Amino acid sequence: MHKHEEKQCDRCNRFFECRAGNISICQCNQVVIPDALAHHIAMVYQDCLCLNCLQELKEGYSSGINIPG
Repeated sequence: MHKHEEKQCDRCNRFFECRAGNISICQCNQVVIPDALAHHIAMVYQDCLCLNCLQELKEGYSSGINIPG
């Protein structure tokens, strides 16, 4: 049985379902994050981010916008 849990996004505080028990179907697996951005996210945030925040951060990073968090 796969573990799913409700989490609160560490960036925007929205609730979402984390599927860490089956990462291939987790919402975070839908966004390919460049290594430098993944490192930034790991340094700034303590826990998971929702899909919307991951997409926003990736779009900002891809556009060359400074990502403060």
